[in-house]
Amino acid sequence: MKTPQLKEGTERIIERFLAEKLRKIGAKGFAVGVSGGIDSAVVLKLAVRAVGKEKVLGILMPERDSPKDDVRDAEDLCKAEGVKHRTIDITKIVDEYASVLEKADKKALANVKARCRMTILYHYAGAESRLVLGTSNKSELLVGYFTKFGDGGADLEPIGDLYKTEVRQLAEKLGVPEGIRKKAPSAGLWKGQTDEKEMGITYERLDSILHGIELGQSDKTIAENAETTVKEVLRIERTIRLSSHKRKLPPVVKVGIRTPGLDWREGDEDL
Repeated sequence: MKTPQLKEGTERIIERFLAEKLRKIGAKGFAVGVSGGIDSAVVLKLAVRAVGKEKVLGILMPERDSPKDDVRDAEDLCKAEGVKHRTIDITKIVDEYASVLEKADKKALANVKARCRMTILYHYAGAESRLVLGTSNKSELLVGYFTKFGDGGADLEPIGDLYKTEVRQLAEKLGVPEGIRKKAPSAGLWKGQTDEKEMGITYERLDSILHGIELGQSDKTIAENAETTVKEVLRIERTIRLSSHKRKLPPVVKVGIRTPGLDWREGDEDL
C-alpha cells in the first residue's frame, strides 16, 4: 500500500511558522490541549522547539470516560517537556449540558465535550494572551472528522497539512514516547471509541486514498495503490464533499460593495 511519506525538514518548516506567527501577532505564547494522543504530543513538542517551554501552556481536559493512561501520558509528556500545565475535568460541565438538552445522545454529547474543551482553551488563551494551537491532522480535516467550533476551533493548525501516517513518522523522529505512538487513535469521546472504527477505514488506507486524490489520480489507480475498491474511493470522495462546510467560514449574504469572506481582500499581515 502506498502511503504519504514525511518530507525532509518538515519539523523545521512548522517550527519557523509557529515562531513567526507568534512574533507577528504579538501574543505571549501558545495554549495546547494535551490529550495523551499522538497528534497533541507532536504539536506540543513542535511548539516547545519553536518558541521555548516557557511560552507553552498544556491544558488537560479529561472527563469520566477518558482512559486513565491517556491522562497519565499527557501529564508525563508535559513534565518531560518542562511546560506549565493545568488539568480541568469537564465531567460536571458535560453533565450539566446533558441535564438540560433534549436528544442528548452519545454523539451529541461527544460534540459538547469537544466544544467545552475549545471554550476552556480560549478562556486561558484570552486570559494569558496566548494563541490556541489546533491538533487536527490533514486526514481528519479532509474528511471532516472533527467537531465544528470544537476541536476544529483554533488559531493555528501546525500539523493540518500532514496526513496521519506522516504525523506518526514525525512523532518517531521527535522522540514522542512509544506508549503514545503505539496506542489506537481515539478522540476519547466515549468508552471504546476509536477513530478507525468510527470512520470504517484504517488511517493507512485513508491516507493512501486522500493522497491519490490530492495528486489527481484516477479512481482506479487510487484504488489499486490503496489496495481497496473503487467504491471505497468514491465513498471517501463523497465524504470530502459533504464535509466541505466544516473547512470554510460561514457564507455571508452579498449585500454591500465588498463582503467579508467573499471579496473583502485581506493580507496575511496579522495571522
